[in-house]
Amino acid sequence: MDNKYNILEEVFNVVTDRKSNPKEGSYTNYLFEKGIDKICKKVGEETAEVIIAAKNNSVEETQYEIADLIYHLTVLMVNQGLTWDNVLEELKKRR
Repeated sequence: MDNKYNILEEVFNVVTDRKSNPKEGSYTNYLFEKGIDKICKKVGEETAEVIIAAKNNSVEETQYEIADLIYHLTVLMVNQGLTWDNVLEELKKRR
């Protein structure tokens, strides 16, 4: 990935590390402990919040909520054994 997108890999690496090396009090670990239903619920909630922010025509709120959604999608990816390379490969297929 280009340097400006390194943050996606950094977040992915932190989430992966939390799964392998749980840290007490970590929200990421809380999600992993609660399991797929909780992770999917959060992805759904964050998706709805992105939609609401966009409908409110609030660029700052939309940006904030998209970041939350990407984080929760990253947790879902790690939980499902996917990587950014998997996702990018799928996007390339669609081009």
